[in-house]
Amino acid sequence: MQNLFVGINRRFVAMLAMGLCFATWSSAQQEKNVANPRSVPPDSENPPSIAGKVLSSVLAPEPSETWTTPSLAGSHLQLIEELQLQSDETDPTYVTEVTRVAWRNGDAIDLYLMKPVGVKKAPLVAYLLDYPHDSDAFLKPELCRALARKGLSAVFFATALTGQRYQGRPMKEWFVSELPEALATSAHDVQMILDYLGNRGDVDVDHTSVYGEGSGASIAILAAAVDRRIRMLDLLSPWGDWPDWMAKSTRIPENERANFLKPEFLGHTAPLDPVKWLPELKSQKVRIRNIRSLTETPVTAQQKIEAAAPSNVEIVRYDNVQAYGAAATSEGPLGWIGQHSQRAAARQYRANKNALSTSPSVKGGDSQR
Repeated sequence: MQNLFVGINRRFVAMLAMGLCFATWSSAQQEKNVANPRSVPPDSENPPSIAGKVLSSVLAPEPSETWTTPSLAGSHLQLIEELQLQSDETDPTYVTEVTRVAWRNGDAIDLYLMKPVGVKKAPLVAYLLDYPHDSDAFLKPELCRALARKGLSAVFFATALTGQRYQGRPMKEWFVSELPEALATSAHDVQMILDYLGNRGDVDVDHTSVYGEGSGASIAILAAAVDRRIRMLDLLSPWGDWPDWMAKSTRIPENERANFLKPEFLGHTAPLDPVKWLPELKSQKVRIRNIRSLTETPVTAQQKIEAAAPSNVEIVRYDNVQAYGAAATSEGPLGWIGQHSQRAAARQYRANKNALSTSPSVKGGDSQR
């Protein structure tokens, strides 16, 4: 009997845990009389809503989306759900809110947004973590306070097929097996989230910085290559160079590796290789840090990624995790982005100050900050 359990992988355990979490959330929502989005007959003239926000109770036809490019061109996606779940203003330096949004049926995204108190339209920092981690790793008060002190806002969300977004999928489907979908939809998510926040008008998305790790760094490269609102990228060990990565990455279970080395699979992933898109990042400020001892992105793939980077990209190499840790500690919680985002934050501060000083209804310049 023990042998029956040997083959059960971590994704099955994760799926069970997320199923329990989702069931708990669904029960709580029903107690609050929130309609089940799949149980309400369509009524386009009177869509159900909460606090003025249209829910996905009225399911739109499945939108068309192409998974061959990070660009939104050729995809037809529109917001079908917006629901504020939580707001917290207990810290005097910043406020946070959680809003559920969706552009695809059955794929809601929980946005964790932090805004500094007293700063209008603070420049945005987006955090994209490595699979299988979700945004919880960055929801720490010390990070939020450090961002707020710099006059920066931040958004955290799980990328596709990760965390709360891994629901209702067969166990054999995971981030790498569905890599074109995972990368393309996540790159689309970044752009649509910037559109959404830009339309709200409470943060500055035109000077967005992105911090990305592993798969999140790969997604950041793809999104920034097609969206010039992303001005700065700090990337740690991005995945890429798919033929070498699939052949040698320790992220791949050995019993699945042969499937990912098939020409058909590599052909599907080729249009979304960061090695292809990195040369497009000529106008942004970019840093790539690679840790040579880490085997999730093998050294050969690291070297291919570095070789593809344009001349404006800063490349930093660490022999091992200890060397990286020492450098990260010396940089502080905001790291390189915190140092280089100061100009954008200062520019926004001056704009706010000028607006206040010239407003006929405000006296005394920035005395109300």
